Amino acid sequence: MTDSVPTPSPQRTGFGKYLRLLRPGHEHNAFSATVLLMTAVLMSRLLGFVREQYIAWAFGAGSITDAYYAGFTLPDFLNYLIAGGAASITFIAIYTRYLTEKKEDEANETFSVIITVMTTILVVGILIAEILSGPFCRWWFKGLAEMDLCIHLTRIVLPAQLFFYVGGVVSAVLVSRKLFLFPAFGPLLYNVFIILGGLFFSRRFGIASLAYGALVGSFAGPFLINAIGSGRIGIGYRFSFRLSNPGFREWIRLSIPLMVGVSLVTADDWILRRFAADSKGAISHLNFAKRLFNVPIAILGQATGQASLPFFARLFSEKKMQEFSDTVNGSIYRIVACSLLVTSLLMVTSLPLVDILYRHGLFHFSDTRDTAAYLFWFSLSLIFWAAQALYARAFYAAGDTLTPMIASTLILLASLPVYAALNRLYGTAGLAIASDIGIATNTLVTAFLLHRRKLVPGNELDWKELGKVLLTATIATLLGYYIGKFIPISGSRVADVESIGLVTLTWAAAVVAGLWFTKSKLLNDLRRKKRTAYPRVAEQQSQLNSSAGR
Repeated sequence: MTDSVPTPSPQRTGFGKYLRLLRPGHEHNAFSATVLLMTAVLMSRLLGFVREQYIAWAFGAGSITDAYYAGFTLPDFLNYLIAGGAASITFIAIYTRYLTEKKEDEANETFSVIITVMTTILVVGILIAEILSGPFCRWWFKGLAEMDLCIHLTRIVLPAQLFFYVGGVVSAVLVSRKLFLFPAFGPLLYNVFIILGGLFFSRRFGIASLAYGALVGSFAGPFLINAIGSGRIGIGYRFSFRLSNPGFREWIRLSIPLMVGVSLVTADDWILRRFAADSKGAISHLNFAKRLFNVPIAILGQATGQASLPFFARLFSEKKMQEFSDTVNGSIYRIVACSLLVTSLLMVTSLPLVDILYRHGLFHFSDTRDTAAYLFWFSLSLIFWAAQALYARAFYAAGDTLTPMIASTLILLASLPVYAALNRLYGTAGLAIASDIGIATNTLVTAFLLHRRKLVPGNELDWKELGKVLLTATIATLLGYYIGKFIPISGSRVADVESIGLVTLTWAAAVVAGLWFTKSKLLNDLRRKKRTAYPRVAEQQSQLNSSAGR
């Protein structure tokens, strides 16, 4: 009798290969997860722009919008204090290890205990925050003109934190199983409902319609869509208060540093609003600049970091330390290199870009100038915002949340006088500069601590290639700035388009020429996809696939 030879499944090519990424049950590798999350983040940010453009058009950049953005501060603080970002970060490492060890029952029980216990605590926290929202807002935003509106909006948004939290835990389960579709598109629905709230209810509720939209969106997006995804793969929730559960205790141990410590990565927006409250429109101008700046941050840092964590965690749990450090350093090199180029483009197009995106209705050219100035200063720190997302997740994958949080908290405390001093010296622009200094310090210290612990040696980063990209970006910036002076920006849409087009073409030509002249490997590295992004992980995946075929 002859052994039957299995027929290899046909390889999908072309567009069909990419459609697989949209199957809810598709198990992603590191590259496909990054592509999916980058696409979803980009779509979410585009919707976010529609939202911000509507706010700028309908409400301008004054005391009312200051109150709206300030109204999210206490809800964000509560979410951070109780969940600390740990819902989806530390839980992924624990849940991934259980799956690696084939302990699925223990993984699901830990999931149930965490949701039960922390949801109860969060409900109590929301009730207390509702009562204390008035005193908090009057203390934190002393110079805010629309204080009563700020308090009202705060109370509307507070319950949304419950849906964000539970949705974050459920999302962590899906990410641990390399199922990224539902977590990727949750933020899209959140933004959609904010926009719909403004469009349909602004005449009745004013700017509060956006807060109601955010509340409904937090249920439909981060919570409901992830719950549907977990239900599709058979992950059930069971009410459990078993505090003795080992996974829950480990999660508490890892999460407490994140809950107690406060990182500048999270607190930067709170601090900016605190010091800008005395100047009418300053909170809004900073927010519009930061939201635009967050697009490249989210694509380069957030999406890559979110996709990387389960793979970092798996490599560390399997004790493959060289592969772990190679993977982190390889990711850092590509992210920092791309960030340098994007920073260059943002710096030379900030004024026409802000003008063409935001100047509508009640948002005037004077608002454009202020917002563009803050975007210019924010853009200088893009490499640090993008890199810190990966460096932090390297620590989390290694099961150490205490070290980075102690460092981040100390840096935050040391940064507060810097914010205050630069605000006094340079006004609101000084706040943007202080933000740059703070995040740069935070990122460099985190990288140093990883190097010192020999987890991610800094000397193994491709500094030569980064130097080539830095030289190229510097030349592109200077040429773009020189060419941009030929088209003055003074409120003309035509001038905006002409300036962006001409400067971008100049910048692109300079980048291509610079990378060619310096013989940079960046473009080749980016084209290698799986093997370049996560070389050893991709090799393991290939070996597993071959074994499965045999």
